[in-house]
Amino acid sequence: MNPIGIMQGRLSPAVDGRIQSFPVETWREEFELARQAGLDCIEWIYETGTDAINPLGTDEAVAEICRLSDTSGVAVRSICADYFMSERLIKPDGALRGEAVEHLRWLLERADAMGVRYIVLPFVDSSSLKSPQEIKGLLSMLRSVLPSAERVKIELHLETDLPPENLVAILESIEHLLVRANYDIGNSAALGYQPAHELSLIAPWLGSVHVKDRIKGGHTVPLGSGSADFGTCFHMIGQAGFSGPFILQAARESGLSEPDLAMRNREFVEKHLVALTPA
Repeated sequence: MNPIGIMQGRLSPAVDGRIQSFPVETWREEFELARQAGLDCIEWIYETGTDAINPLGTDEAVAEICRLSDTSGVAVRSICADYFMSERLIKPDGALRGEAVEHLRWLLERADAMGVRYIVLPFVDSSSLKSPQEIKGLLSMLRSVLPSAERVKIELHLETDLPPENLVAILESIEHLLVRANYDIGNSAALGYQPAHELSLIAPWLGSVHVKDRIKGGHTVPLGSGSADFGTCFHMIGQAGFSGPFILQAARESGLSEPDLAMRNREFVEKHLVALTPA
């Protein structure tokens, strides 16, 4: 079966009521907690506010990350670059924010030092692409940073709230093996996109998957209690030949410890994967 991982911070108590954030005090402990929950990997978070103390910024701390990964058997394969939700790469008029683009080049180098294979770039919520000018800016930004990505052989996965036809048009325009699509099951359900249609379109570019559930037009809820059609999603993802990790990004729940919830959500994903395995 595919590896199953978790978004960093989901194995630690929420900070200031936030559902997702870099766990400043407990990032080390999360490796062992992930191992105990039967998880294969952690998707690292890089965000504003904690960026100056994020351990991916120094060689010494990266070496510690690698040691913890080796000891626990829990890999760090990816980075979720939430930093660029507030430090936007593209201005409303489509012009590039030079400092942010240069910071992405820096992040690619740090990702290479960590042994990361892909970076998820979120263009949702506060960083959503709202106009044709911003989409042109995205194309310009990708072409600008691709030489840096090629040098370290790290993929850039686009997480957007665009209709699938629009996302495919972007991917076709770039037509580069290092530019892929991130598929967030819950976000697509909240937007009312039909997974059979959406995944059939983006299948050739599918690079990574986030596992969450959301109410259509609403918020994140426990897996299986929202609008996500997990059966169709897993079937289509399997049909696409996806071999990467499924990253848990599920809702927090009261009454369960973070590791226990992670274990339950891992089992939820495993049941869907087992159902796809030929007898």
